[in-house]
Amino acid sequence: MDHFYFIRHGETVWNVENKICGATDIELTQKGHEQAIETGKKILEQGITADVILTSPLVRAKETARHISEITGIPMEVEPRLTEQNFGIYESTPRDGAEFHEAKKDMASRFGTGESMLHLAQRIYNLLDDIKVGDREVILVAHNGITRMVESYFREMTNEEFSSCGIKNCEIKRYSFD
Repeated sequence: MDHFYFIRHGETVWNVENKICGATDIELTQKGHEQAIETGKKILEQGITADVILTSPLVRAKETARHISEITGIPMEVEPRLTEQNFGIYESTPRDGAEFHEAKKDMASRFGTGESMLHLAQRIYNLLDDIKVGDREVILVAHNGITRMVESYFREMTNEEFSSCGIKNCEIKRYSFD
């Protein structure tokens, strides 16, 4: 396929509390459910088509994908490679913490008990390579940490740009392979 769409999950309690969710399975807020429903409607309004919605197995992404699937009729499948990065010792700490911002620039660090950026890159780049050579139009529903890695697949980024990269809850972004 020559393109795909990426959507970040709806708002969670920890998003509201400015905490890093990472691999911790955090539920959507009521607003998060509403954002997901609105995103499904936007997909229809914008004429976005897809054969499948691939979603992270974490509940915040899975629920977002479920709402979108119900509204658009596009079937969803769980894709384990879309699981958010495990940020180890930083999970549940402030998202805007200076120490975490710097730690994200260290590609080999596993954050004590988590997953390195290099490991994350391997699984996300492999997934994107699979989508590129596949024959299905795809919408990915995942997480902000996954967004950073997807961005790095498509463009040159400094460590600072990588560490600062992100999208809003339920933002729809189109990526082209050509």
